Amino acid sequence: MDEESRPAPPVTFTGRKTLVPAVVAVVLIVGALVIRPVENGDDARPPGPSERAASAVGMGAPAAAVDLSALIADREKWVAAHADDDGSWAVLGAAYLEQARRTGDTLWCPKAERALKRSLELRPAEKGNFDAMTGMGALAVARRDYGTAKKWGELVRAQSPKRWTAYPVLVDAYGGLGDYKAAEKAMNELLELRPGLAAFTRAAQVYRDHGWREDAVAAMANASGAAKAPVEKAYVLDRMGDLSWERGDSGEALRMFEGALRTDPGQAEALGGRARALASLGRAGEAVRDYRMALGRAPVPRLALELGELLESLGRTEEARTPYELLGSLASKGVANGVSDEVTLGLYEADHGDPAAAVRRLTAEWGRHKNLQVADALGWALHRTGDDAAALEYAKKATELGLRSADFSYHRGQIERGLGDVAAARRHFQDALRTNPRFSPLRGPLAKEALDAAGQPASGGPENMQPKGPWVAPVMPKPAAKASPSPSPSAR
Repeated sequence: MDEESRPAPPVTFTGRKTLVPAVVAVVLIVGALVIRPVENGDDARPPGPSERAASAVGMGAPAAAVDLSALIADREKWVAAHADDDGSWAVLGAAYLEQARRTGDTLWCPKAERALKRSLELRPAEKGNFDAMTGMGALAVARRDYGTAKKWGELVRAQSPKRWTAYPVLVDAYGGLGDYKAAEKAMNELLELRPGLAAFTRAAQVYRDHGWREDAVAAMANASGAAKAPVEKAYVLDRMGDLSWERGDSGEALRMFEGALRTDPGQAEALGGRARALASLGRAGEAVRDYRMALGRAPVPRLALELGELLESLGRTEEARTPYELLGSLASKGVANGVSDEVTLGLYEADHGDPAAAVRRLTAEWGRHKNLQVADALGWALHRTGDDAAALEYAKKATELGLRSADFSYHRGQIERGLGDVAAARRHFQDALRTNPRFSPLRGPLAKEALDAAGQPASGGPENMQPKGPWVAPVMPKPAAKASPSPSPSAR
């Protein structure tokens, strides 16, 4: 069937990605929105759920859950009758991918892959199937396969340098690979090509990684101005809550997360964030409740690890075994669906399982992705096996860019303590508690204990810098006598 005789679907759009690495949405794939007129020519009718979802993602924003479900049903019905429509297959793959993000269910990822590959079969990459190409890059980011994500993003950029939808994929890919200069460059290009919600949230992530907190907050303020629909505003509030919690302002973080949940009750990320904030405020019972609710909505390994550690900190060790076991099953399910979460698994093994296994797992991950998170986790796993000399090299890599992370500082402090460098350990314990004094229900109290054990430096400065003998005032030279001025010629 040729291009002109092919029946047109009711809704089509092209590729785009909006949010930070944890957020891989349908917006990564779809870009310029085109809503085709209805059969009867009534363009004034309000948009339906699937059209609202298409419109939202077309503008670089997440879609509401009910609208996203409607879009999936609409595209599945369409491609069942029009199997040669490459554009609709790309849209469907994007919608599946966004559903994976919203639900935390990795089973959606293989469905997204099949739809996107079908689109590429119908219209190959060399013929400019940018929607599917960008979608494959977004899928690789969701699976934390940043090398593959980079290849797809660069392929789109090579064929169409001004196509801004490639740049969010590239920001994520380069960040995941640990090439932060390239990530910042791609972010700047995105800001030039298409300033908006996608660019501002991406900029906030890049600034955060560099430790530029004020810039990250300013970028999220710009994102809040670009957010229109309730689901967009909820996402921005959730990200602002994360930034507040990371800098130790748990009360402000709680207000942000609660605002996100009032705006979009289906925001599972905000529910997990509220649990984290409640735990840091000492409201453990409410935090346990929220963690369990969040895991019910979006079962992801990180939330299971946080719940287990909260229960363990409360002395409820037997209860903690349930989320720890859930973490293992969720990770296994993710691997079966091509989704990797090696950092979370490595940290769990280092603290609650087999540290040697964590080192093996994270060493392999470091070979693929040399980013800050892997460096920190590998350094900590090495410390837990007793190899502090090797651990320090990775701890330095994790902290050298400037990211302000209480966990990173605590890990480095314990590694330096193990090496006998009390002064450096004290400095990093102080930095951890100054950054966020309640960063972990387990490690926060340990950081305080370690700082107390390190004690305070001796008064008067370092001992080896003090002079050996008493201070003696130096003998100052007497000023030279002033010479008499010579008489002027007129006075002679």
